[in-house]
Amino acid sequence: MPNLHKKRLGLILCTGLVLTVFVWTHLGLSGRDSLPRQDKASLFQWISQNKIILRNESGITVKQEIACKVALNVCSCISDREGFQLPFSNWIFPRVWAHNLEGAFLESHPNPEEIKSVRAQEYSSFQKRSYTAANGLIVAEANSPLQFPIQGVVVQPLKTIILPGLALKTNGAASYMVYLRATLGTFDVAAIVEGVSLKGEGENHMTLSSPNLSALNKQLSFVTYTNTVFHPRTAENVEFGTGGHRSFFTVKIQHKTPSKLYNSGPQGDYNISALVTLATKTFLRYDKLKDLIDSVRQYYPTVTIVIADDNQHPQPVTGPYIEQYFMPFGKGWFAGRNLAVSQVTTKYVLWVDDDFYFTSNTNLEKMVDILEKTTLDLVGGAVREATGYTATYRHTISVEEGGEDGDCLHIRNGHHHTIPGFPNCVVADAVINFFLGRTDKVREVGFNPRLSRAAHLEFFIDGLGFLHIGSCSDIIVNHASKIKLPWGKTDSEKEYDKFRYSSNPEYRKIHNEIFYFTNRFKCMTSQ
Repeated sequence: MPNLHKKRLGLILCTGLVLTVFVWTHLGLSGRDSLPRQDKASLFQWISQNKIILRNESGITVKQEIACKVALNVCSCISDREGFQLPFSNWIFPRVWAHNLEGAFLESHPNPEEIKSVRAQEYSSFQKRSYTAANGLIVAEANSPLQFPIQGVVVQPLKTIILPGLALKTNGAASYMVYLRATLGTFDVAAIVEGVSLKGEGENHMTLSSPNLSALNKQLSFVTYTNTVFHPRTAENVEFGTGGHRSFFTVKIQHKTPSKLYNSGPQGDYNISALVTLATKTFLRYDKLKDLIDSVRQYYPTVTIVIADDNQHPQPVTGPYIEQYFMPFGKGWFAGRNLAVSQVTTKYVLWVDDDFYFTSNTNLEKMVDILEKTTLDLVGGAVREATGYTATYRHTISVEEGGEDGDCLHIRNGHHHTIPGFPNCVVADAVINFFLGRTDKVREVGFNPRLSRAAHLEFFIDGLGFLHIGSCSDIIVNHASKIKLPWGKTDSEKEYDKFRYSSNPEYRKIHNEIFYFTNRFKCMTSQ
C-alpha cells in the first residue's frame, strides 16, 4: 500500500512538471522570444525611411517571420513575465531580466540633461572617427553602360595607383565621353592614347572623350588616382559617369599594416613554453596563488607566469619563470589584467584567476591547436567547482539599434554553433574566466581599469564584433573551494570578502555609467 501511494505521488509530480513546461512554453513565459515582433505598420515605416517605393500597398502581405528580423531602430528591453514559482524553476527555465540603464544612471546624476548632451556630442565625434565612405550604401543601377570595380581598390596615403576595370560598354554614338570626380585625390593617366581628348589631368575632376570607343577604353586602362589628403585609414567614393549615367566605387586609403608575427621555434609539436604565457591578478590570496603556481609547474614547468599584485603589503613570489609586478593598493581587477597582459611577449596569453589550479584535464596543447587551426582569436575552457559542477559560462551577445536614446544590449545563455573538427567546442560571444587568447587581440580590446571589483562580461562586450571566440567543455581547470563557514575564515579571507563582495553603490553607478555613456546603451536584458 505505501508503494501505491508513492507511485501516485510520483505520477502527480510528473504531471505537474509536464503541465508547467507546457504552460511555460505555450504562454510565452520562457523568454525564448522576448524581443518585440514587428507589425505591418512598422515594416512600412522602415520601407519609407529607406525610400523604397511599394505600389499597391494594400495588396501586400507581410511575412511575419522575416519582417520581425528587420532592424527598425526601435529596440526595447523587456523582461519575461512572472510565471509559476516552483522549486528550481529559475534554474530550469531561466527568465530574462531587463535593466533600464538610462533611468538607473540619469536618476542619480545631478544634471541629467547636460550629461545626455555630452554623450550625444561624444557619440557624434566617435561616428566621425569611425565612419568612412566604405560604410556607405551604394546601389549600382541596372543597364548602366559603365564598367567599374565594385570593391578591392586600395591606395596608400599620398600614393598613386592605376584604377582597375574602368570601361564604357556601349556603341552607335558619334562620340563617347566619361568623367571621374573625387574629393581626396586627383586623376591622371600613366600613358596617352592617340585619338582621346583629356581635360582636368592632375585635378579632382577629369573628363575623357573620343570618337573611337576602343581608344577611349584603352585610355581608361591607364587612368591613375593619386591620394592628396593624408589620412592613415579612410576611404572615398569616386564618381564615374557618362551622359545620364552615374556610378560610384570606393577607394580605400590606408597604410599597409605591418605584420605581427611570433617566432615560436620550429613547427611540429607545440612548444607551450614558447607559445603561451600565463597571466593572473592576485589580491589577499597568496595561499591560493601558491597552489595555482604549484599545479602549473606540475604540468608546465617552464611556462612563464606573470602576476599583477595590488596588495597593501605585497609578498615576493619567487621562482623560475615568474614575473611579479606591483601596483598601487587596491588598484583593481581590470587594471591588473591590463598590467599582466602588457608584459606578455608570447603569441598567446592564458588568463586564469589566482584561485584556480591545474589538473591533467587542463590541456593547453588543445587550446593552442584550436587557435592555430582556426580563425578564432580566443578560446575558453571550463571551470570545475569543488562541488563537482563544471561550468562553461557561454553567452551570446547582440546590440539592437535604438535610435537617439541609445541602443539595447541583449545577453543570453548559449552559443552559436560547433567548431568544425572540434566536437566539444562551440562558437560564442563570451566565455568563462579561463581562456587562451591571441595576445595582440586581447590588448587591442583591453580592460577598463575603472572596473575594479567585479567585472567579466564587460571585456567581451567591448570585444563584440572584434573578437572571434570559442569555448571547449573538455579543457578544464579546477576552482578552489569557496565553501567555508564564517568562523572558519582567516583574517585575509575576511578582508578579501569585504573588497570582493562590497555593497558600495558607487560600483553599480560605475557600471551603469560605462554601459549608458561609454557604450551608449539605453537598456540591457540578460538571463
